[in-house]
Amino acid sequence: MKLTNILIVSPMFKELKPLIEKEDLKKNFRFIPEEELTQEDLGWADALVGFNLKADYNYSNVKWVHSLGAGVDRFLYKKKWNEDVLLTRTVCSFGQRIAEYCLSYILRDIQLHVPFEKSMNIRKWQPATPKLLSEQKVMVYGTGEIGQMIARILTRFDTEVYGVSLSGKPKDGFKKILKVDSHVSYLEDIDYIINTLPLTEQTENLFDKKIFKHLTNAGFINVGRGASLNEQALLHALDANQVRFAVLDVFSEEPLQEDHPFWSHPKVHITPHISAVTTPEEGVACFIETLKNLEANTILHNRVDTKKGY
Repeated sequence: MKLTNILIVSPMFKELKPLIEKEDLKKNFRFIPEEELTQEDLGWADALVGFNLKADYNYSNVKWVHSLGAGVDRFLYKKKWNEDVLLTRTVCSFGQRIAEYCLSYILRDIQLHVPFEKSMNIRKWQPATPKLLSEQKVMVYGTGEIGQMIARILTRFDTEVYGVSLSGKPKDGFKKILKVDSHVSYLEDIDYIINTLPLTEQTENLFDKKIFKHLTNAGFINVGRGASLNEQALLHALDANQVRFAVLDVFSEEPLQEDHPFWSHPKVHITPHISAVTTPEEGVACFIETLKNLEANTILHNRVDTKKGY
């Protein structure tokens, strides 16, 4: 694939510019924020490198689109895609970051941080025995690179990890992988469920009453996509003690509205979509590696199946 003009559209375009320019890639670049993007820019470009673009743009005239994030739902979800346009995504430390994020909240729970903090605030000596990671059962939705890293890290502590995927294909790190349409019978004994799934029409509103009703006081962690969660169903599950607590890093609408009930719910922990941040250095490294592989006509491990949506 011959590429001459490359358009970089990102909130961190100023940070990306010197990192890319020092590589002397012999390409013509434009570095702009999304609010300055025009159809003329897209007509000029052979390739677009972007992150979380909010408007609906026509990408059919470019040869290649590269996402600076792991997710590509902004490009594909409920949209038509020209199959002649190559779509790739960033693969970097996302798995490690998300796995450590999830592990931190599981440890916070089993080590009884909150009860001990409450006891400390009222100066009350109230012993209790923390649980062990080896006693926990975790269900990870999504068995791609991120889900596999979570399983790999948790199993180091002898945690029993199950996976849920569309195919149910076995993968390392999981005791068993189940299909989405046949996994609910396992949920009753699960201590934590973690969502890492991409947003597709199949995963939209996946976490609703049909899933939550099978849980027994479990922890819920969402690091996938906000639209995979039925928010009202989660609030009901929290109040019904089907879900003991929820850690939410992604939301259907971001930033989360100030009057949203999640802010004030005592069982909800909110973080501002930071579980897997793309640093400028990592974003550029993956982009350059993909560009070189593309021009060398070698295998692209980060190529997106645009029909599947991930």
